[in-house]
Amino acid sequence: MRLLTLAKTAGAAFSAAALGGLATAPAVQTAWYRRLKKPGFQPPPQAFPIAWNVLYTDIAVVSASTIDTLDDRGQAQQARAYTRALALNLVLNAGWSWVFFNRRQLGPAVVVSAALTVSSVDLARRAAAVNRPAGAALAAYPLWCTFATALSSRIWQLNR
Repeated sequence: MRLLTLAKTAGAAFSAAALGGLATAPAVQTAWYRRLKKPGFQPPPQAFPIAWNVLYTDIAVVSASTIDTLDDRGQAQQARAYTRALALNLVLNAGWSWVFFNRRQLGPAVVVSAALTVSSVDLARRAAAVNRPAGAALAAYPLWCTFATALSSRIWQLNR
């Protein structure tokens, strides 16, 4: 894995995290968020930044490795396709925070979360096709997104 590629994927993941954080941080302090009914399976607030920091790091490292491996194999078209899939994934990732926290649109947030889950499965599948251990390392991301979709869905149901 090349340092430049890692810097690009880490920069992209950090940008998604930062953009999502701009919507999330102020909203979790509001009366609106505190009044939302939340399911018993919602993790404590401290779990989210820990989980997401680990996942963003994983996304950056696995993606850089995948892109460089494809380039090294002469599969530039597949490397570009992976890069586009990563970009879409990170847009969905940051977008969920804006839909849920900033716009307070719980139903549409479930749709964005489900799309993020599908995108995350696709990203892990693409990585695994290049390097099985890398794909396995990225498997935590779609699992977390699946959980986040279930959590978003339940919050929506509880607060209709």
